[in-house]
Amino acid sequence: MDPMTQEMNFSSTHDINNFAITTTTTSITGSPSASASVSPSAPASSPTTLSRYENQKRRDWNTFGQYLRNHRPPLSLPRCSGAHVLEFLRYLDQFGKTKVHTQLCPFFGHPNPPTPCPCPLRQAWGSLDALIGRLRAAYEENGGKPEANPFGARAVRLYLREVRDSQAKARGISYEKKKRKRPQPTVPPQS
Repeated sequence: MDPMTQEMNFSSTHDINNFAITTTTTSITGSPSASASVSPSAPASSPTTLSRYENQKRRDWNTFGQYLRNHRPPLSLPRCSGAHVLEFLRYLDQFGKTKVHTQLCPFFGHPNPPTPCPCPLRQAWGSLDALIGRLRAAYEENGGKPEANPFGARAVRLYLREVRDSQAKARGISYEKKKRKRPQPTVPPQS
């Protein structure tokens, strides 16, 4: 069959302001013709919609990549170590919203201080822990080897434990695992 006489159909659909626009182009023997139709449609949802976790992981990964590019001297991912991850976590502290009382503060150890104090705002331990978890996963998804993952470095785990403990002391709240209470056997009343 001659390519010039071959029938070709092209169809595409676009969703604009809740209307589906379908365009069909047919060409026979090289003469183009086109038809278009517009019909109302429901809001389209992309079949590759990412979960909230996946979106956050992607944003965190991009933020860390930007941090590496802005680092002086700029760092490549393979040269990144646990020390650079710690530097990144300390950098993030300036954007924290959790009041962490210093040992000199009169409210040190009180979970709900009655008045404001000048203690610094930091990243909460739970936020840092979740961030590291997402970055560990993103590192491996982007081709990093699990054994070379800087987000799983011992220094990072120790830092997170130190942050957790210091924030718990500053707020007077213990993060120790609570022991599960066993139900006490019921003793039948003696008559």
